[in-house]
Amino acid sequence: MGVLSNKVVREELKPGDHIYSWRSAYIYAHHGIYAGDGKVVHFTRGGGLEVGTGTVLDRVLFSSSPYSSLDNPCPRCGDQSSLDGVISSCLDCFLSGGKLYLFQYGVTPVFFLAKARGGTCTLATSDPQEDVLYRVNYILENGFGAYHIFKNNCEDFAIYCKTGLLVVTSVSVGRSGQAASFLAAISAVVSSPLRYLTTSFGGLTAVAGGMYCVSRLVSDIGLRRDVIKVPVERLVAGSSITEAEVAAGDIARED
Repeated sequence: MGVLSNKVVREELKPGDHIYSWRSAYIYAHHGIYAGDGKVVHFTRGGGLEVGTGTVLDRVLFSSSPYSSLDNPCPRCGDQSSLDGVISSCLDCFLSGGKLYLFQYGVTPVFFLAKARGGTCTLATSDPQEDVLYRVNYILENGFGAYHIFKNNCEDFAIYCKTGLLVVTSVSVGRSGQAASFLAAISAVVSSPLRYLTTSFGGLTAVAGGMYCVSRLVSDIGLRRDVIKVPVERLVAGSSITEAEVAAGDIARED
């Protein structure tokens, strides 16, 4: 794999790999953890989303449901099109007709910035395979909370399984590189004071591009300072994590 593509073939997958597949003409990607034996555990926002939950984008633009349906059920998974939450699907249902890509961990800042699209890699390092699979299986049995496109989505689930990292501050987006990139793009165009330094199209493009890259980098899970390592049992229990606990050393901050 290189800068241009993270594409991988099925035969190269190992249990615990963080994989993804692009959806809706590359507008966004759906993420999951390969669990072995042709199975993928992933966090979905399917057709079962109730009225009054989620965001407008959850309802209008994004759907991470497996492609099988009641009329054409998968012989291995059955009909999963209306399921919500953390589920296990075969690789074909997870891909939903798309290509297979491998999310990269422990990349350098230069490599990270060379990947213009968010949600493909991170500076954070992955935990050992056995830790990753333990979190995956524990969350599969106990859930990952309510789906939220900006603060608790499929990429957030996969990154937590790989790293055990959580964001402490409630005002911030989650761990997702896709969400951070989306907000970084808006911030680069709208809120950058540097845009007033030039009126040319080329100058505005350069300013917006620079702000976008900086915003993506500082929002990455591997650099953020509002990130801590949380045991999966504590996460699933639903107990809130406070900065006071972090300061007291009750929960370790990621350095």
